[in-house]
Amino acid sequence: MSLKLYRPVTRGLEPSPVEQKSWRHRLRSSRWDAAPLENPEGQEAGPLGAVLLFGGLAAVTFVLLVIGYGIGFWS
Repeated sequence: MSLKLYRPVTRGLEPSPVEQKSWRHRLRSSRWDAAPLENPEGQEAGPLGAVLLFGGLAAVTFVLLVIGYGIGFWS
């Protein structure tokens, strides 16, 4: 079973063509003919870099919490 999107026409309902090229294309409205979402200066982070970044952030947060409770800052 598939979901069909319909657009109004003079003689009833007619299925509109569905063409999804990428997830960014789905964010754009076909009504306004918006410009594509491009960022030539941005670079994608690899999965290892993202894991290291958020793992390091979690470790730093944990260490700060342990030190804060250890010296009685939050008591």
